[in-house]
Amino acid sequence: MPSEGIKLAPALLLACILALSLLVGLAGRTSKGAYYLVSGPSIGRAGIGAAIASNWMSAASFLGIAGIFYLQGYMAFAYVVGWTGGYVLLLILMAAQIRRFGKYTAPEFVEARYDSPAARCLAATITILITLIYCTAQYKGIALVFSWIFGLDYTPSLLLGTAVGIGYLVLSGTLGASRNQQFQYGILILCFIIPLMVIAKKLGYFWLLPQLGYGRALCELGQAPHHLSLAPWTSGTPYEWIALCFTLMVGTAGLPHVLSRFYTVPNLRDARWSVVWGIFFIGLLYWSAPVYAILARIAQGSAASPTDPEATRALADLIVLKAGEWAGLPSWLIGIIAVGAVIAAFSTVTGLLITGAGAFSYDIYHRLINPAADEKKRMYVAKGATLVLALLVVVLAANPPWLIAQITAVAFALAGNTLFPVFLLGIWWDRTSKQGAIAGMLTGLAVTFGALLLGPLVPGLSMILPATSSALIGAPLVILVMIGVSLATPPPSEEIRRFLAEEVHAP
Repeated sequence: MPSEGIKLAPALLLACILALSLLVGLAGRTSKGAYYLVSGPSIGRAGIGAAIASNWMSAASFLGIAGIFYLQGYMAFAYVVGWTGGYVLLLILMAAQIRRFGKYTAPEFVEARYDSPAARCLAATITILITLIYCTAQYKGIALVFSWIFGLDYTPSLLLGTAVGIGYLVLSGTLGASRNQQFQYGILILCFIIPLMVIAKKLGYFWLLPQLGYGRALCELGQAPHHLSLAPWTSGTPYEWIALCFTLMVGTAGLPHVLSRFYTVPNLRDARWSVVWGIFFIGLLYWSAPVYAILARIAQGSAASPTDPEATRALADLIVLKAGEWAGLPSWLIGIIAVGAVIAAFSTVTGLLITGAGAFSYDIYHRLINPAADEKKRMYVAKGATLVLALLVVVLAANPPWLIAQITAVAFALAGNTLFPVFLLGIWWDRTSKQGAIAGMLTGLAVTFGALLLGPLVPGLSMILPATSSALIGAPLVILVMIGVSLATPPPSEEIRRFLAEEVHAP
């Protein structure tokens, strides 16, 4: 959806922020071999929390959540409850135990726990698939915002955004990326909340804390003839809400680039507190997203904008920008929102591509293709894998089938159906065998992609296993498969079982 031409003030703001981000990244750049591993010195509890939040604050959070609220009202709370609840689940079940185990990536954990290079390779493949799906949603957001700023069609905007994003990632490096993500979080939360305050003031609502002051807007919207659905189950069934919420929750707890953050903290207390800080930082944005949707609906009515279903759906992923336009904000202030959206997508893509490229370079190339490769060679392979992954994402994002938040939910379904059960049983049930882990991951892949690919073809399947919500059935099924196969196969070695009892579960 190209605009009428380039918007100069937003374009200049974007160039300045990206240049500043690059300087921060270069200041922390490392040339060591750990370049594409998520490792390195600690950056503190709050710092790790901010990096987790920045990793997390993707285009799905910055653009997609408000868009889902704009379209579906109450149904969108499944995204907020699922994504934030996933961090609580992670805090309770796995954060400290993952840190005690001491491996740097999800595939490394899988091999060390299950003593199986095959399981490690399968986990690395799943990590790469999650990266591709998750990045597709981010690149759609980048393309839409670049289209709004530069007045280009969707495809040229996608290519331009890809080039800029890859340029930053290649130039910064692992520790630079971590430090940069703390800086990026500060930028994006200000870019999200300050324009929201101005929109609330322009529309005549309490603006100092619009998150608390938009109740009057809700009442007014409820009286409008074409109002946003405020009551439960008007945009979906209770099963669909619960399935989506559960899927996003377990998907969060199994997401590789989130799990990797726990390896960068020096001790268990910091691992727990980094999650608490992350939930706090994430909550600031999620607290504000519904306000954008409600105020956009109010402003849309005043601006006499089109309200037919197709036009409304086409606007959803850019509703935070459209809210500013309909409220009459100046171009430079709306540009602040656009810059925040781009930074949110870039920060997430950074973590995802580092994780995906590392999975290929260290877990597939080094383990299976060229075991003799030295550190420098693996780093070059990781850089090449980054470029290949980015190009694959461009192909997938050229014609995305769903909204940004919905595409992201598919990645969470995959993580929840595969990596979450492998981590959960691997930590808490020492009888889980390598055969059980492999069978579980294969079952999870079949459930996820069966729901995704066969749903339109098999009557009723998309109702039972929605592509975005398949883990409600998939994750318990995978756990049962893992238990059954593990009981039917030899147990893990006594050494790993003793390590789990004495080290991982130590008080």
